[in-house]
Amino acid sequence: MTANTQSMIFTLYGDYICHYGSKIWIGSLIQLLKEFGHNEQSVRVAVSRMVKQGWLQSEKEGNKSYYYLTNQGEQRINEAGNRIFKLKPCKWDGKWRIFLYTIPEEERHIRDELRRELQWSGFGSFTNGCWISPNKMEDEVKTLIQKYNIENHVELFLADHVGPTDNQELIAKSWDLDSIEQRYEEFIDLYSKQYVIHQSVISHRRMSDAECFVERTKLVHEYRKFLFIDPGLPNELLPQMWSGNHAALLFSQYYKILAGPASRFFESIFEKDNDMHKKDKAYDAGYHPYAIANDEE
Repeated sequence: MTANTQSMIFTLYGDYICHYGSKIWIGSLIQLLKEFGHNEQSVRVAVSRMVKQGWLQSEKEGNKSYYYLTNQGEQRINEAGNRIFKLKPCKWDGKWRIFLYTIPEEERHIRDELRRELQWSGFGSFTNGCWISPNKMEDEVKTLIQKYNIENHVELFLADHVGPTDNQELIAKSWDLDSIEQRYEEFIDLYSKQYVIHQSVISHRRMSDAECFVERTKLVHEYRKFLFIDPGLPNELLPQMWSGNHAALLFSQYYKILAGPASRFFESIFEKDNDMHKKDKAYDAGYHPYAIANDEE
């Protein structure tokens, strides 16, 4: 089944293009997406939609149209990247962030968008209009408040939980960890087998750079889906045997064996009609900058 075109474009920007100046010629993007079965028309429609949504901006150079991430797009990509390549849960400061809102019915569309944004950022809810997170999300919440201009309808608290229930019961009310655990186990079951096979095939040089590009992108694309369901709880609040930790390790190991050949293929397409001088000099696909930053926490 072919993945949603817009979603795949986000994956390409996040894992490749953002390290090369965040800008790409539409022809190069079309060529890259053909590897996954997306045709030219679907790519152009998806890009046009992303411009309208504020994720991308267009720029003409001669007769060629280039597309680059807006500030909103860069912010979302950076946040996603930090979470995707966070290979171990963060340490908890013992505090809960409580976000309350009472948005009028006539602004229901804002309420619906805000709810999706909060869920994407890892907030959970056990009652209407009240969202909680144990993670340091103050800056992200302030950005959302400014984005939707809802200062008069919200409050943000930094609080201790004193009961009467314990933290585990509070978590059970706010997130379905059993369902998330099952999704991680499915990921591990599928990709552990592929990892072993590809590790052998790549070591014997029987896998092309284009094939590695496709597999690495699919791997990131599938793992990225956990951003929408896993709140990224601190280690102190997770079950003792949390499959998310095993999935993160598998993702890291699998990613590393695909990274070099995949990047070579991407560059073989990108360098023809784009500016390779804008490549981030610190970028090493096999040792991802987000993984470095998170390992040093």
